[in-house]
Amino acid sequence: MSDTVSYTPEEVARILKISRFTVYEFIKRGELTAYHIGRKLRIEATDLEIFMKNAKGANQIPPQPTQHIEQLMSPSLPSQDGLIIYGQDATLDVLTRHLEKKMPHVRFLRSYNGSMDGLIALYRGTANLITTHLWDGDTGEYNTPYVRHLLPGQRALIINLVYRQEGFYVAPGNPKNIKDWPDLLRSDIRFINRERGSGARVLLDEKFRKLNLDPRGIPNYNQEETSHLAIASSVARGEADVGLGIEKAAMQVQNIEFIPLQKERYDLVMLRHDLEKPHFQALLSILRSPAFRNEIAGMGGYDVSRMGDIMAEL
Repeated sequence: MSDTVSYTPEEVARILKISRFTVYEFIKRGELTAYHIGRKLRIEATDLEIFMKNAKGANQIPPQPTQHIEQLMSPSLPSQDGLIIYGQDATLDVLTRHLEKKMPHVRFLRSYNGSMDGLIALYRGTANLITTHLWDGDTGEYNTPYVRHLLPGQRALIINLVYRQEGFYVAPGNPKNIKDWPDLLRSDIRFINRERGSGARVLLDEKFRKLNLDPRGIPNYNQEETSHLAIASSVARGEADVGLGIEKAAMQVQNIEFIPLQKERYDLVMLRHDLEKPHFQALLSILRSPAFRNEIAGMGGYDVSRMGDIMAEL
């Protein structure tokens, strides 16, 4: 037993060159066997080998690297070679598939990082298209204030992808009676947080700032996960009483209840000088097509009423 080799989801993600979010999806669907040691999830090497053999036949593992892209490529990716898309939402998987179908000669690469990281990557030239859902407590506005300050000297376009509901994940029946932001400060509440720079983490910290409360007083404030699905799964497994995330993840995980708090704007951001390039013209065409809109609407949990609309030109 001591010779058994096992991996964390993060290690499996690095081995398969996919995101941890995707690893959790495979585990949730029962396609990849995993088990718990205390609060940690582990995957045995033999189970990973079985999964990889099965996946080869089903072509489930994405052939392209999907994280830490900036470490694998040159600092700036020429548009004729491909397009790097930052973001975690499932709508981006669908968008990438449509782009690949429309432009099969182009490489479309995914990087599963949060909103702040995406904006910084766009500024540095290591991403071409990023998503963001950053709420500014002073203006009550999404994304525009952050794009303006994190892309200094750059002219950018903010284009809506979808609207989503952000809220609390709690156990069925909400046994701890968690209803609003100050409830998170209660000593009987076990909270699980998102990583710094993610839209959910910014929303939490901004709400507490506006309420003149210190979020560091939240029990387990520093305990973090890096996706909505991982947060929802932690609550469903009883490892936390509450977490913050989008409604769509709550629809994918059993044994949790969703308490809506705020409708958020989930936008795409690109540099304006890229607009006339074929990649981005294809992107706009897809966003404004009934087929793509209907596919995203059919997934549930998304408001597509402003999809493809330019929300701001900076």
